[in-house]
Formats: sequence, structure tokens, C-alpha cells
Amino acid sequence: MFATSRDAVKRELALDLGAEAVFAPERQTARALIEATGGRGVDAVIETVGEPTWDLSLRSVRPGGMVVVAGATGGDNPPAQLRRVFFRRLTIAGSTMGTRGELRRLVDLCATGALRPLIGATHSLSDAAVAFAEMARGELHGKIVIAV
Repeated sequence: MFATSRDAVKRELALDLGAEAVFAPERQTARALIEATGGRGVDAVIETVGEPTWDLSLRSVRPGGMVVVAGATGGDNPPAQLRRVFFRRLTIAGSTMGTRGELRRLVDLCATGALRPLIGATHSLSDAAVAFAEMARGELHGKIVIAV
């Protein structure tokens, strides 16, 4: 698994969490990812940024690969690049948080300790505005917990 981030500290965190390699999301990164996969390209990309990283996602995925769009924090209307999509036989799939049942299973995994999300900060309910401000500034390195 590879990860990208504009922030060097977040790239380092991704390495600490198990990424094989990390990259800044720049145009030449697609070439580096293709080289890192022996010339193939990655099997799938989880795209959460949108416009600023869309081109990189489409250029990094292997022919016949998939780009899963799970967010658009940087803009929701990138150029589609339809020729690239059909000539390379790419699948573009949308994804949201999941179903209520999937959320229940996720909560159960966390409750039993089978899954331990990275907690970046914990705030009381009365400090929720501070937590949202941290999130808006992109200062997050893990999940924010609001303790009720």
C-alpha cells in the first residue's frame, strides 16, 4: 500500500502505520508509483481529495484498475478525462461510509479491540468547536473524539 499527502508529517505517519512508501501528490508521482509497482500501476486508488489529485489517481492506476471516490475535500468537479477512463478500461466507483449494519460491525470491532483507530485528539463536548476548528485547519493526525 502506498500513501500520498501534501504534509511531510502525515507522510511519515503513514509510513509508521505500515505504508510501503509515501509520496507528495505531484505530477511526477504517477511515474514513481508505476515504477514502484514494476511498471504496472496500482490496482486501486482511494480518492478522497478530488480535483487536486484526480489526474494523479487516473494516471497511477493500472489498466483495468479502479478509482474509488470516497470524498472530494479539495473540489468535486475535476476534468473527467474520459479518454483515459475508456482507453485504460478504468472503473470509477463511488463509496460512502457504508450501511447501518456495516457501521454496527465497525463499532463492534472497535469495542472488542480488534480494530484500534488512531486517536489524534480528545475533546469534551463543550470544546467541540475547538475540535471542528482543528479539523478545518487540517491539523488532524488521527481521529478526533468528542467525549460526552
